[in-house]
Amino acid sequence: MQTITVAGGNLFQIAAHYLNDATQWIRIAALNDLSDPMLSGVVTLLIPDPDPNATGGIAPQ
Repeated sequence: MQTITVAGGNLFQIAAHYLNDATQWIRIAALNDLSDPMLSGVVTLLIPDPDPNATGGIAPQ
């Protein structure tokens, strides 16, 4: 796991860069108690380790 600080952006781009799969944005959101993939302002995020077996894209109900 790693920590990053970003100024705006979205979790899709971050997941694509750090997890090699934009659909895994929901893993980053869950780890950081976020529900919106769009970020505003300066945000520090925990990034999970890449997991090629993880699925993503839709938040569990």
